[in-house]
Amino acid sequence: MEKGIQSNKLFVASCLALLVTSLSFGIRAGILGRLGVEFHLNVKELSIITSTAFWGFPLAVVVGGFIVDVIGMKRLLLAAFVLHLLGILLTVFASGFWSLFISTLFIGMANGTVEAACNPLVATIFPTNKTTKLNHFHLWFPGGIVIGTLLVFLFNRIGLSWQVQVATMIIPTLLYGYLFMQLSFPVTERVASGISTKEMYGAVVTPLFIVMFILMFGTAITELFTGQWIEVLLKNVTENAILILALTAGVQTLGRGLAEPVVHRLSPTRVLLISAILSALGLYMLATVSGNMIFVGAFIFGMGVTYFWPTMLGFVSENIPESGALGMNLMGGAGMFAVSLYMLFMGGFYDKIIASQLPAGASLDAYRSAAAGTTEAASFVQAQAVAGPEILKVTLVIPIILIVAFTGLFFYMKGRKKQQLQTV
Repeated sequence: MEKGIQSNKLFVASCLALLVTSLSFGIRAGILGRLGVEFHLNVKELSIITSTAFWGFPLAVVVGGFIVDVIGMKRLLLAAFVLHLLGILLTVFASGFWSLFISTLFIGMANGTVEAACNPLVATIFPTNKTTKLNHFHLWFPGGIVIGTLLVFLFNRIGLSWQVQVATMIIPTLLYGYLFMQLSFPVTERVASGISTKEMYGAVVTPLFIVMFILMFGTAITELFTGQWIEVLLKNVTENAILILALTAGVQTLGRGLAEPVVHRLSPTRVLLISAILSALGLYMLATVSGNMIFVGAFIFGMGVTYFWPTMLGFVSENIPESGALGMNLMGGAGMFAVSLYMLFMGGFYDKIIASQLPAGASLDAYRSAAAGTTEAASFVQAQAVAGPEILKVTLVIPIILIVAFTGLFFYMKGRKKQQLQTV
């Protein structure tokens, strides 16, 4: 480690930056319904706005992956600070679809820039404990979701506007921006190790990297699509749908905090396989059970998705180290890009299910905005109660595919390790 680098302070500032990322996720999930009513937006339009954050993320994280070694991690994180601040302020003063679209894009780009710089930063300042520290870093994503969803729940109960809820993100944004301005940064691990750019590019086209890149689509969709849309999908199945997100995120936070003994006792491939099994079981329960059993399903689902994201990044960093910051950022970009496409598709699919449950030719906006107690409002509630679980059932296919894929990966890595030991 370079002289004058304060690893612990850099880690704390990184966690604050990720906290803002997760707050944007949790608060947005909690206010989607209110935005739809206030600005007369259907679910497809809300999907477009929400997916903007998810394709703004890969845009920033991939570009950041290509330039982080050149311009340095500090400049990237200061750019993230500016984008976060602009995105939050534009959201607070939004007036309709396009202002929400642009502000969400800025926040998505800020979130991607944070990941583009902080993932390689954590790997660089903790070179002998990457997967564990990446899990500790990424616990602030579900941790922020818990904070964000509980804030939404509390603020809604006391009648504060969604604009105030969004504005709460300004405080941690200013804190992490100030800290990063004051601190010195190391060069990335790849640069410090002397691995050439040619070797880095070669590493990201190896068969193992390509397989992990594709599998990242499924792990990200399973975790992030479900979390972002849980309030919309289940709000007419349970009265406290937003608390389901808080519960799953709380389980993730605790699990990532305890990552060290889990990761050291189990191999990363075994962790990923168990995660896929639990995710499938939890998603199945969320789609089929009712009453308090929904919270049991949420707990199991939370256990399932806990280690997906950081373990996928840690696996690549440890098993394909030549890929450097680019490899980690391509993985993150792949995940978020897949989520953005899936959201666009599922938003339209959700509206079609709703329309099929309403009278022929009915206006979705009229039914969505109908006053409580009217026949239209009751019909719309009933349609939503059908549509949400149906979307979850379709999504269940993804973790089932992951179970098969991670089983194959487990045996492949076991065989490769055995072969390496025989060679030695």
